[in-house]
Amino acid sequence: MARNVKNKENVQSIEALKGVFRRTLLYNDSLMLCHFILEENAEIPMHSHEEHQIGYVIKGRIKFITENGEFIAKKGDSYIFDSNEKHGAKILEYTEVIDVFNPSREDYK
Repeated sequence: MARNVKNKENVQSIEALKGVFRRTLLYNDSLMLCHFILEENAEIPMHSHEEHQIGYVIKGRIKFITENGEFIAKKGDSYIFDSNEKHGAKILEYTEVIDVFNPSREDYK
């Protein structure tokens, strides 16, 4: 298969946290594309990272918590977190998201 295309079904998912499954799809030094499956009631603790993060909700609902408050992202919504912006999440129902990181996250390679 060409290095410029990858089907998510051909990528092994890893359970990054309880109920949080990540597939790291394609990346280079500048960008990384990840697919997440998030089980209902899973939680992502408050954290921050150097990489900028922008995401899109394919299905489901997720409540994000930031230092400035909370918001719910649902199917069709997109969201963004700047470099070092603290954020966490509570998964309200089975959810799938796509996240893009800039630059690529070394810990997700």
